Amino acid sequence: MTHEVSFTNANVVLPNEIVSGGVCLKEGMISDISAGSVSAPSTIDLQGDYLLPGIVDLHTDNLEKHVSPRPGVRWDVKLALMAHDALVVAGGVTTVFDALCVGSTIRKPERNKYLEPNIAGIKSAKERQLLRADHFLHLRCEITDKGVLPLFSQFVDDPLVKLISIMDHAPGHRQAADLKKFREDQYADYGLSSENLEQQIDEWRAASEELGPKHRTHIAESASARSIACASHDDETDAHIEEAIDLGISISEFPTTMTAAKAARKAGLSILMGGPNVVRGGSHSGNIAAGELAREGLLDILASDYIPSSLLQAAFLLTAEHIGLNLPTAVRIISANPAAALGMNDRGAVEVGRRGDLVRVTVSEGTPVVREVWSEGRKVF
Repeated sequence: MTHEVSFTNANVVLPNEIVSGGVCLKEGMISDISAGSVSAPSTIDLQGDYLLPGIVDLHTDNLEKHVSPRPGVRWDVKLALMAHDALVVAGGVTTVFDALCVGSTIRKPERNKYLEPNIAGIKSAKERQLLRADHFLHLRCEITDKGVLPLFSQFVDDPLVKLISIMDHAPGHRQAADLKKFREDQYADYGLSSENLEQQIDEWRAASEELGPKHRTHIAESASARSIACASHDDETDAHIEEAIDLGISISEFPTTMTAAKAARKAGLSILMGGPNVVRGGSHSGNIAAGELAREGLLDILASDYIPSSLLQAAFLLTAEHIGLNLPTAVRIISANPAAALGMNDRGAVEVGRRGDLVRVTVSEGTPVVREVWSEGRKVF
């Protein structure tokens, strides 16, 4: 039996406009978009709510937060994944790239222990059709870890790997350019003594200088050889962007300065920022605000980073007068643009022939609220 579902009385957010009308799905794909009302079997009246494409989230750390909810606590991967998946879908995300650390930092050495069970859990859950969102892997490679390459080589050929990012979190540059602020943050978060912290900073910076270049090159070349999209993380300077270009990188992920963002735009790299940055009105690290980049036309993609629900909120906030995007443009930043950056042109937009990934949104007192979600035409929320 052919499975069909139709929606009527919706404000349908298309790639370049909003139309009042309906959408029809057949066998999980968008089969028709029409102005005016739709009358067909299994028609759902959306009562004037928005109908958006399912959100495509290229970077979320949310699974790792559930696997390790507190220092020293390790939660069952399947239970953590179920909770994570539920939060993702509740935020309107239908395609999610679970960002998993490959290599640890001095500050979080336990992360290496989570990688293999996390990947195994995701693969098993997908095979058993336990997940509501479509999950893929984003390998976050910490190039200051001397063991990062063996770990990376173990998983890079997994077919779920669609994105690789290259990270150097050593203090003194990129995300933590202000060493004074970095020290203050570490004292507050970890209660380290001054002597222990300075030793860790020295070790971390030494690893960045001694191991970073070799690891960065190997990972970028491996991604290119496999036609996997690669991102450079926390670009700060023109030199960081030039380095990314030389390595064939296509995404500047969370640039920390206007200088880096402008260089990325000039070089043709996609610029990715965090949804929480938009919702909070600025970076928690004191770096460039995503809204400021949006005003300058320097924002292509938003990812949820650490709050899955932030993407829908951020898209609507980008339409505020002081930023000035229209809603279709803002929605592309959380759907069509991230999908296109990874060559996944079967999703990310309300267009005939694309997947039936749709989100029903109502606006209550200025806040967008997810009411229902469909993934490949199947209601999942």
